Amino acid sequence: MFKRLDAQRLLALFLGGGLLLNFPLLALWNHRVTVWGVPLFPAALFVLWGLLIAALGWLVEHMEE
Repeated sequence: MFKRLDAQRLLALFLGGGLLLNFPLLALWNHRVTVWGVPLFPAALFVLWGLLIAALGWLVEHMEE
C-alpha cells in the first residue's frame, strides 16, 4: 500500500502537525493582536490547520504508486 518513503513523509507530517498544534509552540500566538479584525490566535490556528491540510493533500497526490 505505502512505500517506505511515503509512509515516513506522512508520519513526519503527522508529528510536525502535532507539535505545531500543541501548547509550547501554540502559546507563541496567544497575544492581544488582531489581523484584519480577527484575533491572532484563532487566525493562526486556521492558517496552520489549512497549511497542514494542503501539505497532506499535496503529499497524497504525489505519492508513487
